[in-house]
Amino acid sequence: MASFFKNLRVRIIFLNYPLRSLPLYLDMKLDCKGGFVTLVWTDGRSQMDTSLLRLGSCFPTSLTDREAVFTVDFNDCNFRRLVTGKLLIYSNDLTYITPPNSVIPSYIDLIVCEYERPRGWYPQVYEPVFSTYGLEELVFHIGLMNADFSGPAESTKFPLGSIIAIMASVEQQTHQPLLLLIDECVAATTPELQPESSLYPLITNKGCLVDSKKSRSKFEPRRKTSEIRLSLQAFRFAVGGEVFIHCGLVAWDPNGLGNTKKACHYKDYGWELLDDPTHSSLCDCCESSCKARKMRDLVTVQNVNESLRQASP
Repeated sequence: MASFFKNLRVRIIFLNYPLRSLPLYLDMKLDCKGGFVTLVWTDGRSQMDTSLLRLGSCFPTSLTDREAVFTVDFNDCNFRRLVTGKLLIYSNDLTYITPPNSVIPSYIDLIVCEYERPRGWYPQVYEPVFSTYGLEELVFHIGLMNADFSGPAESTKFPLGSIIAIMASVEQQTHQPLLLLIDECVAATTPELQPESSLYPLITNKGCLVDSKKSRSKFEPRRKTSEIRLSLQAFRFAVGGEVFIHCGLVAWDPNGLGNTKKACHYKDYGWELLDDPTHSSLCDCCESSCKARKMRDLVTVQNVNESLRQASP
């Protein structure tokens, strides 16, 4: 199975700001369907960056300069569900987190869909599995999250030693199940990697979280194979300035873990494989050089460069 690679960046800026209410000049249309919701957000003044909108933990489905559209299932995006005697209520937070020094205030707004509770309705206790797949280009996301990964971070200011929550995901769409991995990650003092950039390695050697050997950084247990969550301890690097985190993401066959397709962090006194600690021997190469063992393991990688506007002015 071929892998797909994408370079993305997250910008961390040392400034705090409050959340405010929804500006009056915005138009928001909510259409609650059976099992999913469509939210259309329009900025009449065309001053806001629509890419900074989040519905719970989800990024917009489609974007223009003035409009953001979310079409999402209630099982995604960390929707909250409340069941009463007669009602079935789904709620989530629409948030807009502005960059520092922006003249546009940040805000948060409650989104609610309310239904009559169907007779005999009970929560699902399983997730259906599909075997179909497609060949279209994959769509990756990465962003800063709050402490419990339930929504986007409300601040991009992180005191030294605190935990930075980062979540990346790949849209499954009609593909067969995918396992998302972080191939590499470095912190830099520049928004684009350049020869003169000061670098701090975070993940190297095809998925080895080297920062975990000297900090509390770690991969968090997965909730979905198509997501990966990283708790990164804020480090002393470019103190007082801006830090840019550049990451390479790979979508892979969940059954194809190997020396070059893995997620490893240092725990207690040794390396541990995130997805199956009993096979942590795959992480042994983190102390040397991780290379494919056989030629048939080599694949053609599609390189796609993208500058993520998350938390950017």
